[in-house]
Amino acid sequence: MRVEASWTGSESSAVGLGVVLAVGLLWAAWVSWREEEVRAARLFAVLGLLLPLPFLGSAVLPGPMAGEAAAILLLLAGLLLAALLLPLPGRRSVELGTPAPGVDERDIMFSRAVLVPGTERFEAYYRRRPENRAKDDLFRSKPGLLAPGSAHYHRLGFAAADAAFWTIEMMRPFVDGEGDGGEGRGESGAPGAAPAAATRFLKAWALKLGAHSVGVAELRDYHLYSHVGRGTDYGKPVELDHPFALALTVEMDREMVDRAPRSPTVMESAHQYLESGVLAIQLADLIRRLGYRARAHVDGSYRVICPLVARDAGLGEIGRMGLLMTPRLGPRVRIAVVTTDLPLLPDGRVPEPATLDFCLHCRKCADACPSRALPAGPPEPDGNGVVRWRIDAEACFTLWAGMGTDCARCMAVCPYSHPDNLLHAAVRRGIRNNAVFRRGAVWMDDLIYGRKPPPKPLPDWMGRPEEWSTGRRSGGGGKP
Repeated sequence: MRVEASWTGSESSAVGLGVVLAVGLLWAAWVSWREEEVRAARLFAVLGLLLPLPFLGSAVLPGPMAGEAAAILLLLAGLLLAALLLPLPGRRSVELGTPAPGVDERDIMFSRAVLVPGTERFEAYYRRRPENRAKDDLFRSKPGLLAPGSAHYHRLGFAAADAAFWTIEMMRPFVDGEGDGGEGRGESGAPGAAPAAATRFLKAWALKLGAHSVGVAELRDYHLYSHVGRGTDYGKPVELDHPFALALTVEMDREMVDRAPRSPTVMESAHQYLESGVLAIQLADLIRRLGYRARAHVDGSYRVICPLVARDAGLGEIGRMGLLMTPRLGPRVRIAVVTTDLPLLPDGRVPEPATLDFCLHCRKCADACPSRALPAGPPEPDGNGVVRWRIDAEACFTLWAGMGTDCARCMAVCPYSHPDNLLHAAVRRGIRNNAVFRRGAVWMDDLIYGRKPPPKPLPDWMGRPEEWSTGRRSGGGGKP
């Protein structure tokens, strides 16, 4: 009788687990359908119908076989759950080095792209960096970002992106300033607010204004560019003595990124550069009204390397594609920074070895990169001996110049870029928690979404590119 009771309990548990499995997979199918992931929705639906059958069928087997089959299925399910969900960090497989100081902004691709042939600045740069001339002539032979004749030219979409970049340019006079001598410091120059209170307020207000995440770092020498690479201060040494930096991220809309490398991705990129810039400029002005110096670092007006500041402020890690990998959105963010002498409490870097280990084994971004600009292997020492993943910036930018957009295929296919909902949050938790799960997650993402998922078509409201494919480029002159 005890054996029969045990079998009865096993059968009931197996049936219950089968029902839970069916409901869970069909719910995942519904979530995927809402995300416009048709392949994933179909696969989850099929699995939701097939996988529960052994659990449900075990209850109808004759005699003792029912209990034995149910017990075996429950044991296998328990072992699988334990293997996937129990904490198993694994060995640290990736160790990135501390960045070297002295990066010159004049050498980045955006700075080289705005050099005008025939000018003294153009000639001076290539006298100093002759090795870059042939590579840069190649991208200059292409139509260019947001330019007619590029592969993904869409007059309306490119005009929208251009307008966002132009608006950022209009805000640049307001990025820097001294404190206004108000109530912040008081007559003696002593701080008017405790660092903890100021930090708490600024973080909460930034989140209230629309930031996705906010953190504080102590400003380090490797955070700073050595020389200014754009704007009226071109070529000047960067002089910034602010001790603290507040870094913030804003979310890039998943539906727009999924269209990468078509025009919606550059529209969204420009929009979120603008949004992060507005937040940073507003926060910098707030700090100056307290009597402290503050500078907003926004697109085209940087003095710091934003991803490194954000990493050291605890907002994520620098992954294979050279972008900040945030815990909830992966690389699907834009970053802005405010540096200041307002005393703040630094958060400090939060190492994410699971994220780096996942990047090491995933390689999905490298496989999907149209320009083959992303490294497929482990991180290696760069010219300064710093171990990191290093992208081929020239190959990447040359592709952009031909497409007319900033591509973002790497961002679109990254498993960390999935929407921040319960389904994907559970997967990310498993990735952080368990080394076995991390290996399985790469395989599952390939199976469910495809190793190289194709870009989604333009949304209906954008119309067809050929409807707006003629005529002169709209004004504004944001990105080159």
